[in-house]
Amino acid sequence: MAKKTSAESASGTELEEQLSSGTTHTSRELEGLREIWQTTAAYDPERPLDSWEARYDLGKALRLPTPRESHARWIPPADRTDPVTTVLASNAGREESLIPLRMGRMAESPFAFLRGACAVMAGDLSRTPISGPQVMLDGDAHISNFGLYGTPQRDVVIDINDFDEATVGPWEWDLKRLVASVNVAGRENGLDTVERRSAVVRCVSGYVQNAHRLMKLGVLETWSLFAYAELERHEAEFKQRGILIGNKFRAVVKKVLAKALRTHNDTLLAKVARRQPDGQWRFVEDPPILTNIDDNTRHMVITSLIEYAESLPPEYRFMLRRYSVADVCHRVVGVGSVGTRAYLVLLFGNGDGDPLFLQVKEAVAPAHAPYLPALNLRFNHDGQRVVAVQRALQSLGDPMLGHTTIDGRHYFVRQMKNLKASMPIEFLTGEPFEFWGWVCGALLARAHARSGDIAKIAGYIGKSDVFATAFADFAEAYGDQTERDHAALVDAVRTGQVEALSDADL
Repeated sequence: MAKKTSAESASGTELEEQLSSGTTHTSRELEGLREIWQTTAAYDPERPLDSWEARYDLGKALRLPTPRESHARWIPPADRTDPVTTVLASNAGREESLIPLRMGRMAESPFAFLRGACAVMAGDLSRTPISGPQVMLDGDAHISNFGLYGTPQRDVVIDINDFDEATVGPWEWDLKRLVASVNVAGRENGLDTVERRSAVVRCVSGYVQNAHRLMKLGVLETWSLFAYAELERHEAEFKQRGILIGNKFRAVVKKVLAKALRTHNDTLLAKVARRQPDGQWRFVEDPPILTNIDDNTRHMVITSLIEYAESLPPEYRFMLRRYSVADVCHRVVGVGSVGTRAYLVLLFGNGDGDPLFLQVKEAVAPAHAPYLPALNLRFNHDGQRVVAVQRALQSLGDPMLGHTTIDGRHYFVRQMKNLKASMPIEFLTGEPFEFWGWVCGALLARAHARSGDIAKIAGYIGKSDVFATAFADFAEAYGDQTERDHAALVDAVRTGQVEALSDADL
């Protein structure tokens, strides 16, 4: 369970003892820390509200029971579960034929391991200090899970774009996963200790600066903020806030934006499907990424779109009725998601020039669930959980986002190619890498402000560099931990304890 340090004063060796011990929060205690709007309590239109200044002071008071310095420490506890055991346990329920591919992808590098081993880090984070405030967590907020995608108005924005592990929990868990990913990605990009520490501090500064800005804004205004990928559209705001963006970063974003604008249903159709002699459109197999499915599975996926349609807003349900399914296939995605059931559905509306691709992806219990109280979101469906939290955290989302059920398993449904593109993290160094970390930190703060009490969080963080220093220390220590865990998986593969295959092997 998540730990919170004692309220005793701490200095010198006392601080060392305090940071290495701590008390355990039960699920009931964690549930009691949730804000009223994070529960299923009925809306009270006349409930008195505290000012942001009062909530900021409440946050400052949280530094006594949980010193900000306490976040710096990461030493694996003696009873820490073997990371390979945890990874293997997370394979439960996945498609067995794809588990070796998942293991192979995770074994490729420490960063690939970090991406796939959300369950490992969830267990580790549950043993770290928390200050108290909770938010709707992305749950897997590593640096590659921020990117570009299209809005309903066909603009391209930058935001968090993966919500499989979404839940409600301590805000620190998202930020610690983000800074750990910055550190590990920095290592793989050749950054030395000083450079990756600078990158992590920059990432935390993005979170801190935006948190202090957002705490004073109106709730409706906060929910109306979004970040265009066309940076020129924000120039006035950048100038007003004193944000300097280097030419190298601008060039990278411009190139990624151009890719996003080329990534849509028409371009995907040309890559993955062909019109057959009988006039029907069919997917072209490309194992292990794209594979055909049997008739029974095809029927179940198509039938599940009926339930999916009912989960859409009425206007988009109306629109979906003008599309008809042409074909369905199985599609492997990501690193951590490999082995979960994911289908790609091709539909056509107004002729062959109007394709629509929907991804129907299995949703399983989030990795943090064992360490948190039940969500109590008035439904018991993991696909709906993903949809609900995504809509809460993203400033502008996919209008076709919905959920369904297939053979008793929960799924969420979204557009497959929606002007999406990823930042080339593996090629970033120097200022572009640091500034992307800053952007991710700022976007995470905005997501947390939409669902949590950002004034209380900002009050706890403060304005000094104490918090950023602590998180930089944590990120370096957890980067070391990730390298050790990755090495353990590689060794298990080498000795035959774990079966692993590369994409080429399949």
